[in-house]
Amino acid sequence: MFRRNPLTSFLYLALMVICFACAVGAGSKSKEKPTLYIIGDSTVRNTGEGAGGWGSYIGELFDTTRINISNQAMAGRSTRTFIKEGRWDKVLSTMKPGDFLIMQFGHNEGSVPDTTRAGYRGVLRGTGDETKELTWKNGEKEVVHTYGWYLRKFVREAKAKGATPVIASMIPRNQWKDGKVLRADETFGKWAREIAEAEGIYFVDLNNITAEKYEKMGPEQVQTYHPKDHTHTNPAGARINAASVVEGLQQNKKHPLNKYLKKS
Repeated sequence: MFRRNPLTSFLYLALMVICFACAVGAGSKSKEKPTLYIIGDSTVRNTGEGAGGWGSYIGELFDTTRINISNQAMAGRSTRTFIKEGRWDKVLSTMKPGDFLIMQFGHNEGSVPDTTRAGYRGVLRGTGDETKELTWKNGEKEVVHTYGWYLRKFVREAKAKGATPVIASMIPRNQWKDGKVLRADETFGKWAREIAEAEGIYFVDLNNITAEKYEKMGPEQVQTYHPKDHTHTNPAGARINAASVVEGLQQNKKHPLNKYLKKS
């Protein structure tokens, strides 16, 4: 009668255990949900009383049993300070292949970059490679770049992580001229679109999509969504902008984020 060597039996059993563990691990990994990361300013995430940013409500439009929503936007931040304060590195540290990123900045970038309180958030205008070197009171030097340079950094580093980045133009302010909402299509909205096109990623024209909605509603109704100022919305206004982001995504029927939307 053939008798198996005890050592052979042990090795065989150990191999089977390892194979089973690998199979279980691979299965759990394949079922891991992707994450939609959102970065931006207070128009994207606002915890103030009576205020709301669209990133806090967009999860209502996605099937969160199939995708996680991580709103990492922070009030008061620009593209420059979001990176400078380490917030972008925090997002990158957990980003994985198959994830998504939507970025929306522009409201806090307008000041001239310098070492004053007002200039702390400012960036250079445009999408080029121009720089400005600042020296802070403690002797620390900082190189400030253009708005487009910072967006490119977000896009390229997200791609390097295997994620799919999307650029959205800034939500419109409650500012009107001759019955029309003022657009950002000659400044930050224009530059956001240019970077998206140059980097070959999808662009959501949030600025224009919501502005068109506002014009149909009229100034009186739109004012109810901006109870404190012309920039920040209440939760009802935030939900309008969240819906605009989704509508922008749906304009590209093949965009992979669409498959995670709730079915109407």
